[in-house]
Amino acid sequence: MKETVIAIFDIGKTNKKLLLFDEDLRVVLESEQKFAEIKDDDGFECDDIEHIENWIHESLSGLVKSDKFDLKAVNFTTYGATIVYLDENGKRLTPVYNYLKPIAEIIPESLYKRHGGRDEFCRRTASPALGMLNSGIQPLWLKFAKPEVFAKVRHILHFPQYLSYVLTGKIYSEHTSIGCHTALWDFDNMKYHYWVETLGLNLPQPVPVATLNEMIIDGKKILVGIGIHDSSSSLAPYFSSSKGKFLLLSTGTWCINMNPYNTEKLTSEQLDRDCLCYMSIEGQPVKSSRLFLGHLHESALLILAEHFRKSEDYYKKVKADKKLSAFLKSKFNEKKVFFRTGAYSPEIKKYVDMYEFSTFEEAYHQLMNELCDLTVESINMVLPSEDDTENLYITGGFSKNELFLNLITEAYPSKNVFTSEIANSSALGAALVISGSKPVLNLGLNSVK
Repeated sequence: MKETVIAIFDIGKTNKKLLLFDEDLRVVLESEQKFAEIKDDDGFECDDIEHIENWIHESLSGLVKSDKFDLKAVNFTTYGATIVYLDENGKRLTPVYNYLKPIAEIIPESLYKRHGGRDEFCRRTASPALGMLNSGIQPLWLKFAKPEVFAKVRHILHFPQYLSYVLTGKIYSEHTSIGCHTALWDFDNMKYHYWVETLGLNLPQPVPVATLNEMIIDGKKILVGIGIHDSSSSLAPYFSSSKGKFLLLSTGTWCINMNPYNTEKLTSEQLDRDCLCYMSIEGQPVKSSRLFLGHLHESALLILAEHFRKSEDYYKKVKADKKLSAFLKSKFNEKKVFFRTGAYSPEIKKYVDMYEFSTFEEAYHQLMNELCDLTVESINMVLPSEDDTENLYITGGFSKNELFLNLITEAYPSKNVFTSEIANSSALGAALVISGSKPVLNLGLNSVK
């Protein structure tokens, strides 16, 4: 008997995955592809969208013909900040431009100037000024740089919805893709910012992320989802199975702190300190902050390794010592050895006096003291004035760093701190929203004592 499955295409900048989930939302098959980038019409690197589309079609055709699996539904989760343009016949007009593509500053600045200035515009749209990373700036750039192409644009889709469109031919938008620092959404009024209509952008009104269309694929009826932004998708399993309000720390090169329960409006000061808002699968703001945690950790380790003549991964052998951490906090008090002095100063000093320390272990404990202070500052920016968050979930690379976990736990004695290990959380979220069920998922929780 065939096994009923949901297929999820998880499209990252580097890796593209196809995952199959069974009816209990357990992964039963996972495959991964890496596609070489191509050049866009300006010679800048971008994803090979035709290759990706062909892979999707071929993969689904193979699944429909499979003797092992009964394909029930398909959905997409992708990186954000990416726009696709269609003409009046529904044909894609341009390459899928890279959000790292540089643009002239005058383009976004002209928009800010017309709509209350940069600070107010960015606050209202919960979008730090990030150039093409603000996907709403991309059609503005197209109008400025390629007016003959812009004149042909009839529909604008975010990347997840475009991949769904490839199968359904239907035009959709949904909140998670609009709400990821796009500069398109007015978070004060929870609708498109009025500049969207002023510029004449044809953006569809958002529909629920669980929207499905029944399509015939190679003779078989398949339910097709409308796609979801990967950051919001990774939150979905916690909404489904967390007991109590939570804050999610996704750690790695960046530490992204997401609080779905803070309803306070974003301030200009928070924006200046790398805060923004995503939107949840329920279409509600998710106040988020970020810190370049993994990068700062890696950069400082190079200094430690060189000074003490240790390998770059020697820190993994360092045992967490709470007494040493406390001693160093008392010794240095408000003084910082590795980072610039002052609140929210996430930059390593040009000169770090390593002669403050007698051993690598001592220096590493001080480094983690300072990094955790920065992390706590970043977390506190997404905590409301009356905070009733019960649980703090830590995922990613630093969830395996005992010293980091101890320091974060000490900083929040009233919260339950857990590490959480969910493999392929974005893909799981994309499967969950179209599954039609609400299973209690295994969040891979381990309490930090």
